[in-house]
Amino acid sequence: MTSSMRYQLLGRSGLRVSRLCLGTMTFGEAWGWGAGEAECRRIYDAFRDAGGNFIDTANIYTEGQSEEMLGRFLQGHRHEVVLATKYTNARPGRDSNAGGNHRKSMMRSIDESLRRLHTEFIDLYWMHIWDQMTPVDEVMRGFDDLVRQGKILHAGISDAPAWWVAQANTMADLRGWAPFVALQIEWSLIERSVERELVPMAQALGLTVTPWSPLAGGILTGKYRRGEGKGGRYEGVDLADFRDEGERVDRTVGTVLEIAGELACSPAQVALAWVLARTEVPVVPILGARSLAQLRDNLGALDVQLSADQQRRLDDASRVLPGFPSDFYRRKTVRALVYGGLRDSIDAPR
Repeated sequence: MTSSMRYQLLGRSGLRVSRLCLGTMTFGEAWGWGAGEAECRRIYDAFRDAGGNFIDTANIYTEGQSEEMLGRFLQGHRHEVVLATKYTNARPGRDSNAGGNHRKSMMRSIDESLRRLHTEFIDLYWMHIWDQMTPVDEVMRGFDDLVRQGKILHAGISDAPAWWVAQANTMADLRGWAPFVALQIEWSLIERSVERELVPMAQALGLTVTPWSPLAGGILTGKYRRGEGKGGRYEGVDLADFRDEGERVDRTVGTVLEIAGELACSPAQVALAWVLARTEVPVVPILGARSLAQLRDNLGALDVQLSADQQRRLDDASRVLPGFPSDFYRRKTVRALVYGGLRDSIDAPR
């Protein structure tokens, strides 16, 4: 397979990762909708053949099958792969400490993941989701301990509010602990509310963003279209999950399909190209293919170039209101007062 893959640094680190990341939540059939090992191996090999080196999994994916498969696939070339996994989530049961961000969960999970992955270290270890109760210093000191022990090289943060991430990295900087180098969030043409606080925070802290569900669960491929009499629902997808009205989703999907026709490419490639073209922060979209054909189609996004007009049309169709305080800052009266009427004469810092 020919490759137009390029590489970039992960956050404020020297670690070099491919422009696309292979997500492996679909590796395994324990949840009833993933892929078997033979197909997963073909997906894995095709991603590497295309130049991909960044692989993402989690301790809970398909009841551990995802990590176990990757442990087998990695044999013989472990150091060529930037391997990421996560801790926090656990299946419901009787153990009150099975899940969570706390040190007990972290230390237990890392050892179990290392065993399943047949490796001595993890390149990027994510906190999977904020549990809303563990003290921030416990989390960051725990990550720093794992770095010093050589069990992980870097820490990342997934699905947490901007204020908490900023607090965590500020504390890490002040105490000389390992900081977060990457942020994993849902980001797509459908889910753009992250541009209000999370993306500006990542920009300020120098974090690479790895968007999950860049195709919005398949909606941006055009396979779910609003049906007559279905109101605010797409076929099989509840629009409430996307926190926006169906009209904006209709408009966005329609624009994606139009541009896909203009470029003679797939709608998925257009949606991924939009994410790849973001300039606010370094971005590495996570691909969640269930088949080799899906992966190959997704990889084709690397060769899709959106024109300025096409970019504008996608931005306009999917736009969400910035909300307070961003829209407040844009008011003419506010700008006039804050800058003494001279905003246009003042060069802002880059």
